[in-house]
Amino acid sequence: MLSLKDLLKYSNMDFKNILTTSSTIVIIGASSEQYRTSFGIAQQLQRKGYQIIPVNPKYKEVLGEKCYADMASLPINIQVDIVVIFRNKIYTEQMVQSVVNWSKQSGQKPLIWTQLDVSSTEAEKLAADNTLPYVKNRCIAVEYAKHIH
Repeated sequence: MLSLKDLLKYSNMDFKNILTTSSTIVIIGASSEQYRTSFGIAQQLQRKGYQIIPVNPKYKEVLGEKCYADMASLPINIQVDIVVIFRNKIYTEQMVQSVVNWSKQSGQKPLIWTQLDVSSTEAEKLAADNTLPYVKNRCIAVEYAKHIH
């Protein structure tokens, strides 16, 4: 169960600081289909200077970047700041577990960012139980526009 302190920590994040100090963003559910939201946001982040790392078993490449089948396939020596999840919320707990597993192997603690209507109570608790920062149901592109311009 999340404590009040944990809830405040996760709900009052300094998005400007997060977005200005981060450079590498993993995008779980990245797509090469231009009509998909994950494609548009990945492209926007890439244009803003972020290194994007697409994760989706359907593709070998997205936006000119090597696409990994899953988090387990991602090399542990790649420095990851943020993992954005673009999957249906029924898969979010599973996706967070894959980040937890990768985190334990790599020793890294990337911020898990769930897009709008992607978070689940189970996923949020799993992240908290493993001391991984967690952004709940927020669009990274909207937060970038609000805090960075």
